Amino acid sequence: MAKSHSAFLLACGLAVLASSMASASVIKNLTVNHLCSDQVVTSANGSLPGPTISVHEGDTLVVHVFNQSPYNISIHWHGIFQLLTGWADGAEYVTQCPIKPSHRYTYRFNITGQEGTLWWHAHSSWLRATVHGALIIYPRSNPSKPHPYPFPTPYKEVPILLGEWWNANVIDVMTEANDVGTTPHMSDAFTINGKVGDLYECSEHDMYILKVVPRKTYLMRIINVGVNLELFFEIANHTLTVVAIDASYTNHYITDNIVIAPGQTVDVLFTSNQLVGSYYMAAHAYISTPRDPPFEKTTTRGIIVYESPTSMTPMKVVLPDFYDNSAAHKFFTSLTSLVDGPHWVPVPLHVDEHMFITIGLNSQLCESGNATCKGALGLRDSAGMNHQSFVLPQTLSMLQAFFYGVSGIYTTDFPDYPVVKFNYTDLSLCFNQSLLIATKGTKVKKLKYNDVVQIVFQNTALIENENHPIHLHGFNFHVLAQDFGIYNPRSDHKKFNLVNPQIRNTITVPTDGWAVIRFQANNPGLWLMHCHLDMHMIWGLATAFEVENGPTSSSTLPPPPKDLPKCLIDPSQVISISYPNIYEERKNY
Repeated sequence: MAKSHSAFLLACGLAVLASSMASASVIKNLTVNHLCSDQVVTSANGSLPGPTISVHEGDTLVVHVFNQSPYNISIHWHGIFQLLTGWADGAEYVTQCPIKPSHRYTYRFNITGQEGTLWWHAHSSWLRATVHGALIIYPRSNPSKPHPYPFPTPYKEVPILLGEWWNANVIDVMTEANDVGTTPHMSDAFTINGKVGDLYECSEHDMYILKVVPRKTYLMRIINVGVNLELFFEIANHTLTVVAIDASYTNHYITDNIVIAPGQTVDVLFTSNQLVGSYYMAAHAYISTPRDPPFEKTTTRGIIVYESPTSMTPMKVVLPDFYDNSAAHKFFTSLTSLVDGPHWVPVPLHVDEHMFITIGLNSQLCESGNATCKGALGLRDSAGMNHQSFVLPQTLSMLQAFFYGVSGIYTTDFPDYPVVKFNYTDLSLCFNQSLLIATKGTKVKKLKYNDVVQIVFQNTALIENENHPIHLHGFNFHVLAQDFGIYNPRSDHKKFNLVNPQIRNTITVPTDGWAVIRFQANNPGLWLMHCHLDMHMIWGLATAFEVENGPTSSSTLPPPPKDLPKCLIDPSQVISISYPNIYEERKNY
C-alpha cells in the first residue's frame, strides 16, 4: 500500500511530514547575505535552497501551501506526470489561479512510474529564483531487491542545486525590464547549494563544502534551479559518470564536465579516487551566442575535501569556455536511455500528429503615447512559437475552462506549422522588422487521448539565436535527434534514434539548430509547454496542449479540489448561464 507523505509550505516554507508524525514552521521572508549586502527574499521554510522532499515511487505526496509572502504564488512539481491530477501541476493561470497572500492550497498527487531526481519551484513571475528545492523519488521498497539502482549503490547521495543570485528583489528586476520591454540585467552571481563561492566579493567563506571519504562513490543529484542561464559544471581532477537525466536512467556516460539547462537534472557518480586533498567543483554560464552588452563572466566554486587531507589548498578546475557550443552539443547528444531499465518506455513508432514549431525571440509594437521601449529597434521584446506569442489568461485558469467548457479563455488554433516561413538561421535577417512582430494570443493545440505527437523544434536567428530549453508539463518525451542548421525532413529523419533515445522533460534546442521529440498524450487536461528561460516564458515563448478525456472513468479528468484558488471568474456561474448541459454533467461527476 502506498504511503501518504505530507508537507506544509507555509509562508512559502516547506516542512516534510512523515505519515506518523508531523512538524511545521511558518516562514515569511528570509534575509540572505551575499556579495557584501543583505537581501530580503521569498523563501521556502526559511532556507535557500528550500528543503529536499524525499518520497518513494508509488507514494502519495500532500503539500499544504500557506502563502504569507507579499506575492501571488503557485508551486510546480517539475517533471511529475500528474496522472489525472492536473489540478496539482502548479502552473499559474494554466492549471490553477495563483494562491494569493494569506491564502492556502493543498497539492495532492501520486508518484507513479517515476524514480530519480526532480525538483519543485514557484511558477509565478520570477519567484522560482529563491523558491525551489529538490524532489527525490526513490525506488519502491522491495525487500527482495536490496540494490535498488541499476548501478552499484553509492556510499552517499548529495543534491547539488546550481542557482542564480541577484543583489536585488527579483520581482523588481523583472518588472523594471518589462516596463520598458527589454532584457533584465543578468544575475550578480551563481550559487552551489545557496553559496556563491570564493571568487565573488566578500565571499571567502560563502562556500559550499562537501566532505568525502577516500575511495568511495557518491551520487550527485545535480539540478539547474537558475532562472535564465545554462551552466557548465566540473570537479577538478575527477571524472563524472552520468547515470540519469530528468529522472530517467541512462547508459553510463563518462565525462569531465556536464552542461545543464534551467529545469534539467543530471545524476552523476563520482569516486573519491584521487590523492587525498581538496578539489574545487565549479560552475559557470554556457552562453550559446555572444551577448550585447556582454555578460559578467563569473564562476561559482565549492570545495570537495577528502577526509584527513594532506593539503587544504584546493586543486583548481578548468571549465569549458563560456561560448563552447561544441562541448555543450557533444554532451547533449551523447546521452542514451537505459533500455529495459526501471520505468523505461520504448519509442512509439506510429505518429498521429506531426508539428513543426519555430521558436525564438520576436518583438511587439511599443505602446502608443509617450511610452519608451528599449527592445530591439525601439520595439518591445517578445518571444513566441510559430510566430504566436503566448499570453496567460488572468481571469480563469485554462484547466478550469477546459473542465467546465468555458469559452473565451483560450482557443485551439495553434498552428501545426510556421505561419511565417523564412531562412530560419540566416543571421542577416535577425533584425528584419517584417519578420519580428509575433501575434499575441492564447492559442493551444488540441489532442485526442493517446495521440502520439512528434514535434520538430526549429530555432531561429531573430534578434538572438540562442539555445532554448523547452519544458513540457505532464509528460516525458523521447529525444529522437538534434543538430545544427535547418531541419530537412528528406534527410534528417535518418538521424533518428528509435532504439534507446534519451528520455527527458526539458530539451535544449541548439543555437542555429533543431531538435525532434515524440510523446504520447495519455493524460487528459491542459499542459503547458514553454521555454525555461523565465524571461522568454514571460515574453510569450510558450503554448499548451489540450488533451481530451479518454473513453473511461480512469482516463477522465476528475473535478477540481474544493480549495482550488479562486479566480476572478466563477466558472460555475458562467457555465450555468452559457453551458447548462455541460455544467449539469460535471456537477454529477
